[in-house]
Amino acid sequence: MAEFFDHITEKHQAFIAAQPMFFIATACAEGRVNLSPKGMGCFRVTGPNQFIYLDHTGSGNETAAHIKHNGRVTVMFNSYSRNPLILRLYGQGRVVRPDHPDFKDLMEGFEDCAGIRQIITVQVDSVQTSCGYAVPMMELVGERDTLIRHNDRKGRAEILDYQQKKNVTSIDGFDTGLNDPV
Repeated sequence: MAEFFDHITEKHQAFIAAQPMFFIATACAEGRVNLSPKGMGCFRVTGPNQFIYLDHTGSGNETAAHIKHNGRVTVMFNSYSRNPLILRLYGQGRVVRPDHPDFKDLMEGFEDCAGIRQIITVQVDSVQTSCGYAVPMMELVGERDTLIRHNDRKGRAEILDYQQKKNVTSIDGFDTGLNDPV
């Protein structure tokens, strides 16, 4: 049975820290709903009603476009171990790019690399847990380092060029804010 909370508890934080991946969902009023898997240790709870995650350059920038247009964010963690649980965080997002004055402080504890595009911060309105009985049990083999290696090979200048070609608008044509002034 689902339970709702008005903040991220210490128990929730421990569960989140134990999960190797999460999913982030965003949407504008029109267009596609975006759902992206994330891993690589990029998630941090920064307070009872806030979290951040480090966003690496990828083929699209849907989350940033959707946050710019309405801010709504849902993040979901699943347990794939013997003890089933699903945890969702609902809130309002904000995009912080490397040229923003807050970026350096938010980067604390994260490893710097060429492909970092932005940090997503979310003010959490609600937390929900549910059983997770239908989620399969799986074993983690390991993290993939393919994206990090790929972006490091390209280097920062080539990554910035790629972002201008592929990350300025969403697949539905919404502005991602990538070129907005700070």
